[in-house]
Amino acid sequence: MPVLDTDGGEFTLDGAPFRILSGGLHYFRIHPDHWADRLRKARLMGLNTVETYVPWNLHQPRPGEFRFDGGLDLPAFLDLAAAEGLHVLLRPGPYICAEWEGGGLPSWLLTDPGVRLRSNHPGYLHAVEGWFGALLPRVLDRLATRGGPVLAVQVENEYGAYGDDTSHLAHLAELLRRHGVDVPLFTCDQPGDLARGALPGTLATVNFGSRARQGLAALDELRPGQPKLCAEFWIGWFDRWGGRHVVRDAQDAARELDELLATGASVNLYMFHGGTNFGFTNGANDKHTYRPTVTSYDYDSPLDEAGDPTAKYHAFREVLAKYAPPVAEPAPAAGPKLPAATVQLTESAPLLADLPVLGTAVPALRPLTMEELGQDFGFVLYKAVLPAAGPALLEVGAVADRAQVFVDGQPVGVLERENHERAIAFHVPRAGAVLRLLVENQGRVNYGEGLHDRKGLHGPVLLNGAELTGWTSLPLPLDDLGELSFTGTASPVPGPVFHRGTFHVDEPADTFLHLPGWTKGNAWVNGFPLGRHWSRGPQCSLYVPGPALRPGPNELTVLELHAAPSHRTARLLPHPDLGPTEE
Repeated sequence: MPVLDTDGGEFTLDGAPFRILSGGLHYFRIHPDHWADRLRKARLMGLNTVETYVPWNLHQPRPGEFRFDGGLDLPAFLDLAAAEGLHVLLRPGPYICAEWEGGGLPSWLLTDPGVRLRSNHPGYLHAVEGWFGALLPRVLDRLATRGGPVLAVQVENEYGAYGDDTSHLAHLAELLRRHGVDVPLFTCDQPGDLARGALPGTLATVNFGSRARQGLAALDELRPGQPKLCAEFWIGWFDRWGGRHVVRDAQDAARELDELLATGASVNLYMFHGGTNFGFTNGANDKHTYRPTVTSYDYDSPLDEAGDPTAKYHAFREVLAKYAPPVAEPAPAAGPKLPAATVQLTESAPLLADLPVLGTAVPALRPLTMEELGQDFGFVLYKAVLPAAGPALLEVGAVADRAQVFVDGQPVGVLERENHERAIAFHVPRAGAVLRLLVENQGRVNYGEGLHDRKGLHGPVLLNGAELTGWTSLPLPLDDLGELSFTGTASPVPGPVFHRGTFHVDEPADTFLHLPGWTKGNAWVNGFPLGRHWSRGPQCSLYVPGPALRPGPNELTVLELHAAPSHRTARLLPHPDLGPTEE
C-alpha cells in the first residue's frame, strides 16, 4: 500500500496527489459476517477509504484481559478492507465518543474514586499505556508503511470540546510513536474547538455537517497551507429514547458534500454505515438531563442498519463520481429479508425466581455500584429488609439510571434519572418485608464531564429519614441466559420476566423484530443480544442480522421489565420502524 504524506498543501500518496474519500464504518457495530459486504458497498459508492473507531471497553473488559476474537477481530477487519482495495483511517482513542457506552472507556477505570479520565492522571495514563501496549502490536503490520491499509491514526477524539491540556495529547502521540506507529497522526475537532484540541506537529482536521467553507476556513486559519480533511462530515444523526428519529434530506446532504469537495478538501462521511448498538452498548448524554441513546445506530446513513443502499447512497455516489473516477460496477441492491412471521412466546422465567443462576449477591452495609461489583453492563438487584410496617418514604442519593422498586415482590414504582427522581413513597405491609430495587444501566455518558458515570445506587439510602443498612447487591450482566428455568405457564407474574419462543427459518436472512404491546426490556435471538426495546420510542423494532439465525428452529428470548401483553407474541417483518421523523 502507498504511504500518505501530509507535509504539503494537499495530501499525496507516494508522491501523487490524493484525496481521501472516506466513510465511517465501525466493525464493532456490525456482525462480522457482514464486514466484507459493507466494505464492498463502500467501494461501490465511490469511497477509497473507511474509518473506524476502536472500543477499548469491549477489547479490555477487565484489567489484564484482552479480546480480539470474533466480532472484535480488528486485524481481520483491516485485512478485509485491504482486500477490497480500501485504505483505513484508524481512530483508537483511547476516548472515542461515538455515542458508545462510556465513550469507549472501560468502566473499571471508575473503580478509582479519584480517577480523572482524559487527563494525565497517573492511574488513567497507566491504563492507557497497558491498552495501547496490547492493541498496537496487533495493527503495526496493517500500517501503510508496512504495506497495510492504515493511512493515518487519530490521537484522542475532539479533545478541544473537553479540555485544553496539550501535554495530554502530546503524551498520547508519543505513546503511539513509541509503540511503532509511523504513519501520520491527526486530531479532529469542531471549528470552535480547533485551537484547544490541535497538537503541534500533528495534522489537524475539522468536524462539521454543513457550511463547509466556514468550517474549512477555521481550519485554514489555524493551520494555513496544510491539507484539509473534514474528519466527520455529519450526514445524519443519532436518536435518543423519547425523541424522534432524526433524518436529513438526501439531496440537501449531497449538495453540502458537493460544496465541501469543490474546495479541494478530503472528507470522511460520518456515518457511511451506522450499524447497531447491540446488547447494552449504547451511550448517553447528560447536559443537566440524562438522555440515553437508542439501540439503532442507523444514523440516516447511505447504508441503512441492514446494509441496504438508501437514497443518500445513490445521491452521494453521483457526487463522488464528479471528483474521482466513477465506479464501473452497478450500485448494489437491497439484501434478502425473511418473510413476515409471528412468534409465539409460550415459555416464561420470572427474573426474581431465577436469581441463583444469573449472579452472586454481595453483602455490604450500603448498596454497591456496578463498578465496585466489577460489572460493565446490565442490571443490579439491590435487596434489604424493611424493619417496620406502615407508610414509608425511600430516598436515595442518586439513581443511575432507572430503578424498579418492589416490596415483597410487588411493584410499587419506578425512579428515573432522566426525570431527576430520587424518592418514592409506598406502604410496607409487614415488618420484615423485603425491599428490592432493580437498577438498569441505560448507557454510560459518552460526552463531556459526565464521563465519570458510575452506575447503580449512589449515596446513603434513607427510609423515613434514617439510613437503611444491611444490603445485598446482585450483579445481573445477563450475558448468559442458558441456565434460566423456563416453564409453559401463562399465569401473570408481576415484575421482570423472560419470555421465550421458537420460530422456523428456511434460509437465514436479515429481519426486524417488532414487539407491539410490550413495554421495556431486552431481546436475544439464539443468544445473540439484539439490544433494548422500549415502547416510548422512537425506535419500535430491533434489527436481527441474518448470520445470527440458522436454518430450522430458532429461539427468541424477550426480557419484559413490566407486564407482557396477554397475547405474548412478536412479529418478524422485512422492514424496520425507527419512529416518527424529525429533520
